[in-house]
Amino acid sequence: MRAIPASALMLAMPTALAAQQVAPPPAAAPGAGSAQGDVSVTIYNNDVALVQDVRPLDLARGRVRQDFPDVSAQIRPETVSLAVPDAAIVEQNFDYDLLSPSSLMEKAVGEAITLIRTNPATGAETRERARVLAVNGGVVLDIDGRIEVLRDDGLPVRAVFDRVPASLRARPTLSVTLASTRAGTRPARLSYLSRGLGWSADYVALFDDRSGTVDVQGWVTLRNTSGTTFNDARTLLVAGDVGNADNDDYFTPRPRRPVRMTPGTESSGREQLGDYYLYPLAQRTTIADKQTKQVSFLDAKGVTASSGYRFENGWLGTADAPRSAQSVLRFANSGAAGLGDALPAGVVRVYVRDARGQPQFTGENRIDHTPQGSTIALPTGDAFDVKVQPTTVSRTRQGGDRWRTQVRYRLTNARNRPVTVELAQAGLGYADTRIVEQSRPSERRDAGTAVWQVPVPANGEAVVTATFDTRY
Repeated sequence: MRAIPASALMLAMPTALAAQQVAPPPAAAPGAGSAQGDVSVTIYNNDVALVQDVRPLDLARGRVRQDFPDVSAQIRPETVSLAVPDAAIVEQNFDYDLLSPSSLMEKAVGEAITLIRTNPATGAETRERARVLAVNGGVVLDIDGRIEVLRDDGLPVRAVFDRVPASLRARPTLSVTLASTRAGTRPARLSYLSRGLGWSADYVALFDDRSGTVDVQGWVTLRNTSGTTFNDARTLLVAGDVGNADNDDYFTPRPRRPVRMTPGTESSGREQLGDYYLYPLAQRTTIADKQTKQVSFLDAKGVTASSGYRFENGWLGTADAPRSAQSVLRFANSGAAGLGDALPAGVVRVYVRDARGQPQFTGENRIDHTPQGSTIALPTGDAFDVKVQPTTVSRTRQGGDRWRTQVRYRLTNARNRPVTVELAQAGLGYADTRIVEQSRPSERRDAGTAVWQVPVPANGEAVVTATFDTRY
């Protein structure tokens, strides 16, 4: 014999409830239209949204209670603000104990219900009253003085309840007690912050190596897991990292192929809110619960772009075998380059046309919030034909704590055309490092990295050597 968990009655209970005359729940019945009014939703990147809902209220004079069904199930009650002309808020409560088969059974503990059993052979039904004793991983009943656990024996059983408890709501509901100075209808502006609504940007970049251009299309992806549908809502997206007191600090690992971005200094024509950029949807939209929705926000053709390679070597890094350089797509979001927009953080997926003209996926990477006029170097994968083998040739002590280290980098290119590899030596900022000899000039991008632009001939190789003087 196996006990039936409360959730096992989920399929049976809705049918039983429909067949019985029970008291209606205090909120609107399931299936009724939404009680929302004129809804505006502002969605931020960090799983928080501002919901503003203007509803007409017909209030009596004096102390009245007003229910607001169809608020977000993930509302933050402490953030609720309600403005009603000629009325003051006395008390507010958020009722989130929602009506469901399992919650209905849990609320029935100590009360009597009716069990309807069906004989599978004859179809005959039998009814008996039972008192619910406990719902802890299973349903324990008292039936005429005998204690019985509902059995998972394959026999159909339904539970019929006499009423719906007043504490259960068909929909998430905010209830407010108001002190109204007059009777009549007036607009009420309800606003609150909610979890469960978020958005992200996704980009499709189609690169044409022959013309040196890339077509960039940007999509906004909306996700709603708030437990509530927002109907015909004005929707505004905010790009930027908005402060949140509930955020926990955590370590974010560095990606294996970090995107290099030189920040731009162009002012974008896009509307801003303080230090954040706004991306309003052109038309009202319904953001359904448990829905993912995509809306286009960027479509730029013929943006100037180029492909190249990058290899970064760690300090004292020596490879026993050649390692692949990274394939890198470089472009700018400046007006002169043909894009001209601030780019919210998101994933860029890169496609290249094959010999038959079909776009083929070649890799993806994530960009941060990028101001207009920036130059982006987006690694998309590891090159098949372009390799680099770094070797620490010698390391000798110069006296005291000074050391001299010689490194050789061998770059090979199996392609039938020449390439340029951005060769970076990292880890130079920790040891008071100076480059005393090098076979070709380098650029010190920052205190810790020296960079060489190395041309490698078609079906050929190139060698770079450098000697570093370090403290240790």
